Amino acid sequence: MSNAEIRGRFVWHELMTTDTDAAGDFYSRVVPWKTEDSGMPSYTLWMSGKTRAGGLMALPEADGTPPHWIIYVGTPDVDATVAAAEKLGGRVLKAASDIPNVGRFAVLSDPQGAAFAVFTPSGTPEEGTMPSGGVGDFTWHELATTDPDAALNFYTELFGWGRGAAHDMGEFVYHLVSHEGKDVGGVYKANDNSTPPNWLSYVRVADAAKAANAVKAAGGRVLNGPMEVPGGSWIVQVLDPQGGAIALVEAAAAASGAGESASEPAARKKAAKKAPAKAAPAKAAPAKAPAKAAAKAAKKAAKKAGKPAKKAAKKVAKKAARKAVAKPAAKKAAKKVAKKASKPKAKAKGKAARKK
Repeated sequence: MSNAEIRGRFVWHELMTTDTDAAGDFYSRVVPWKTEDSGMPSYTLWMSGKTRAGGLMALPEADGTPPHWIIYVGTPDVDATVAAAEKLGGRVLKAASDIPNVGRFAVLSDPQGAAFAVFTPSGTPEEGTMPSGGVGDFTWHELATTDPDAALNFYTELFGWGRGAAHDMGEFVYHLVSHEGKDVGGVYKANDNSTPPNWLSYVRVADAAKAANAVKAAGGRVLNGPMEVPGGSWIVQVLDPQGGAIALVEAAAAASGAGESASEPAARKKAAKKAPAKAAPAKAAPAKAPAKAAAKAAKKAAKKAGKPAKKAAKKVAKKAARKAVAKPAAKKAAKKVAKKASKPKAKAKGKAARKK
């Protein structure tokens, strides 16, 4: 991939926090990540298998900024993008600078105040640095802002993103954004004025309900979910123990039963949807018992009717038993068999009476 092709891509994600060791332990328990030394001072890599999922570093003690994740968007020229952002009303939070043998970056904010970074790699991106969209990868990005239209104008001009469909969610309208024809995120107006505009990144997990339970067990806080969203995916929005916000998403194609341990209402709803298919064999098995009961009742009726009716009764009984396996109607079949079996006996009594 050339630097020109990297424009507008979400290429990196970085957690800045007050306790890197605790953060490393938390995320390794919630998503399939491990930490790895980057070879650079005070910088740790998040590894998702062999893929570099992002970075981890400590916040300066005197900074006063709360723990947060920041997104990096690719550009073929950081300095040109910084200049363009300023013309569009953005601000520079950290001037453009080089990372030896890695690339050049700058930290900006959009006109509404949401922070993000821009990045130009020093060469062609190495294998293992670009996510494939699997479990453990960042797959969605969401901007909560005070002015969605203005924000969309800013980012589409800066990165060439496309405006997708707008969905009325009741409390707000959710605007999709696309890159090279593929939906990559959304923008909406935040109702909570106490939280400044911000980007929220979503990491793909295998099971949203299990991930929510893992968040709680590891000392984090579930803010929202698990809940199903249009399209069939399941999401969970959380805070890590230090206060960094992140979201987890279970893709629709990978949706599976939440399991009996899930405690959230949405997770229970999900589990209920999946349970019938798994339980079907167990429900079918008891049908054999009513079938046996039908055969037994039929034989008893045939015995009372006498030998001439015994053979016919057995034939009817077998037919009733086969029906009983398909659906629990054994009792009805048995009564029908008994009724038929009793007719020859009644006819015999009638003939005997006439002879007398």
